[in-house]
Amino acid sequence: MNSKKSIGALALLTAGAFALTACQQGSASGGGGDSEDGVVTLQFQSLSDQPATQAAIQEAVDSWNSDNPDVQVEIIQAGWDGAYDKLITQFTGGTAPDIVHFEAASIVAFAQDGYLADLSEGLSEETIADIPEGIWDSVTVNDEIIAYPSTMQSYVAFANADLLEEAGVEVPTGDSMSWDQLAEIAEATTTDDVYGLGWGLGSPAATVMTLAPGFGGDFFSGSGDDVQIEVGDAELEVPERIHEMAYEDESLDPVSLTQSGSDVMASFYGGTVAMTLQGSYQAANMATDAPEDFNWVALPPLEGSEGALQAANPQTYSVNIDSEHVEEATAFLDFFASGETLAAIAQADALIPASESAREVVATETGGEDGWEQILATADGMVGAPFLQANGYAEWKETVLNPALQQYLGDQISSEELATQLTDGWG
Repeated sequence: MNSKKSIGALALLTAGAFALTACQQGSASGGGGDSEDGVVTLQFQSLSDQPATQAAIQEAVDSWNSDNPDVQVEIIQAGWDGAYDKLITQFTGGTAPDIVHFEAASIVAFAQDGYLADLSEGLSEETIADIPEGIWDSVTVNDEIIAYPSTMQSYVAFANADLLEEAGVEVPTGDSMSWDQLAEIAEATTTDDVYGLGWGLGSPAATVMTLAPGFGGDFFSGSGDDVQIEVGDAELEVPERIHEMAYEDESLDPVSLTQSGSDVMASFYGGTVAMTLQGSYQAANMATDAPEDFNWVALPPLEGSEGALQAANPQTYSVNIDSEHVEEATAFLDFFASGETLAAIAQADALIPASESAREVVATETGGEDGWEQILATADGMVGAPFLQANGYAEWKETVLNPALQQYLGDQISSEELATQLTDGWG
């Protein structure tokens, strides 16, 4: 369906704020357009804000431009703040660039409203085969590939190896670690002065939704506007286990449940929590910021009853369906998807590359040190999440899911009341 109506309605709320920005971007129908000498210029709007990431992207663009004098790519440097509203204005106003950088959870809505080109035929067989099916599922709408998935984050448990040793606990090894093991280690390392686990869940929605597939938690069925919600035992498993560690085992610092992940790092470095669950990108921060004598390790991927599964929400690169040069833009993305380019971007952002070839490059270049072995292993369990296909998910997440989870993890409501709030809130 190519209705282009749902997002258009939202644009009325934001058009005024972004009108000047949109006008400055030029015409989206041709991106940069064609010059008088017949050279095609493609506008590539990048949100990457780290200097090292920008340098990696620029190097790839420079290489393409050198090899393709008739099709030149121009980087338009933007940022993540306000990106969704800005894209609404650009797409509805006809000023969107040829190539769009975003994330799966947000870009799917634009595909459902007909703004993104199908990349299925333009990407090479090698590029498609290089990414696991579960990750492709996160960027597939109505059997069309609407974006190239580039890098992702997962959730990883990190441990103070010295505190585990003091408690007589061996550092877990192997392909995965069960939630029961996590709880047992947290209990074993809890003392009068130390909590076994610190977990920054001030905004818990993303964490819970990402880890839910490990227990078969889907939450949603259907797609677009035709979506049904079900909050049953599988969907409640992750928050219930967190709640149990905090209030029954008393091994999870309840104060950390009101903090951000970064806030908890001070307790981790200070030795008042033995383990912490963090976004995988924190490994890069620990490698540079941890005290010199701090002995930390990354633990194996966390496994639920259905496996060490996590919902994939990769950063993405899409092609504007109204571009005059869809074929050329898709060809650039196929070039951009090389293992070397994605590996450079992933290491600069401390994220996991979606492609297997890029993960091999990262594994070789890092030697698996600083947690990279365990972090890269989480990519094997990445799966597409039903919530990515649900229109209205972003609003429900912020207005219903986050507040309800905060109440539950604050021990203010029961799990039954949590389920009711989430179900009624969607309706």
